[in-house]
Amino acid sequence: MELLVAEIQNLTMNFGPQHPAAHGVLRLVLELDGEVVQRADPHIGLLHRATEKLAETRSFLQTLPYMDRLDYVSMMSNEHAYVMAVERLLGIEVPIRAQYIRVMFDEITRILNHLLWLGAHSLDVGGMTTFLYAFREREDLMDCYEAVSGARLHAAYYRPGGVYRDLPERMPQYTATKIHNAHAAADMNVNRQGSLLDFIEDFTRRFPAYVDDYETLLTDNRIWKQRTVNIGVVSPERAMALGLTGPMLRGSGVAWDLRKKQPYEVYERMDFDIPVGTNGDCYDRYLVRVEEMRQANRIIKQCVDWLRANPGPVIVNDHKVAPPPRAMMKQNMEELIHHFKLFTEGMHVPAGEVYAAVEHPKGEFGIYLVSDGANKPYRLKIRAPGFAHLAALDEMSRGHMIADVVAIIGTQDIVFGEIDR
Repeated sequence: MELLVAEIQNLTMNFGPQHPAAHGVLRLVLELDGEVVQRADPHIGLLHRATEKLAETRSFLQTLPYMDRLDYVSMMSNEHAYVMAVERLLGIEVPIRAQYIRVMFDEITRILNHLLWLGAHSLDVGGMTTFLYAFREREDLMDCYEAVSGARLHAAYYRPGGVYRDLPERMPQYTATKIHNAHAAADMNVNRQGSLLDFIEDFTRRFPAYVDDYETLLTDNRIWKQRTVNIGVVSPERAMALGLTGPMLRGSGVAWDLRKKQPYEVYERMDFDIPVGTNGDCYDRYLVRVEEMRQANRIIKQCVDWLRANPGPVIVNDHKVAPPPRAMMKQNMEELIHHFKLFTEGMHVPAGEVYAAVEHPKGEFGIYLVSDGANKPYRLKIRAPGFAHLAALDEMSRGHMIADVVAIIGTQDIVFGEIDR
């Protein structure tokens, strides 16, 4: 009698695109034993735009809009690290009002980022509702972006020396259209009658209840917990060794946050807590990010209160760094020359090298900048948090099922603009 021996062979499979921010720009090659992942090999480079090299051919001001296009969900946080690096080389002090505005918009950006992460992560594992809820709140915050910069996504609002302009005294209004008649438009404009600060304050009052709604949908949801508890576990030691930062590191129980440990701008004046996890799994990272949204809301409230009471300049008065006011530029020859020189030749930054990092919604986002005294960077290197997180995907996925890879990509909150650069 002849015995039939089954030949077991590992299967190699192209996986994805799965996540909305990995739409064809991540090629993930999985080596499988049945449905169990033996190895995950991420292939990147499909979105490469040579941002770091482009910076060497652009003036310091022209490079700024490239920052928005890196992690296109955390636009102003990227700008912040870049302008801080330029300011440190220039040795300039940013007006205190501009520092508060930056901190407020950093936290608005944190909420924007976490809302997209939450909606996309829950969508990846089968929940549609959270995605729709999260985008409802993102609309309000995108309107804040648009009110200060004119753009909903790529703001280019932070500038070396401060911010582009002060906060508007009037919030833009909806007008009647074929879709929304005058009565519907009036209802949509109820909380837009005052200034931008009034609108943001109204949002901070409403937002905690919205976060409660997300938690009602997910936190004790049996399916959500089955998909995230004990999935993608990373120990504190491995998290640090792998270079994880932000919620990926804090989810493993390491209370490291640049806003507390290496404060910049006015973060040392803010009252907020650092949430940390205990198990280092996808569920803990979810809880950390949800609590971070609540803490960001606290910081925004404090900034709104201070900005109401303290008017003042929002950009330095050095016209070799910041353009003169438009009215002065149209009246005085000297201001016109400053304006012309700044937007044609650009500012000259003293020779030297500097590293500036911010607590970006995804982790530590850093800019390493080398200047040779010219009007453009000699070298620019971006330290993107998502790059280190994607590198850890192999270790986080091994021994899990194919379906768990979806949850692990979701928990990493990766956006390829910053990974590929």
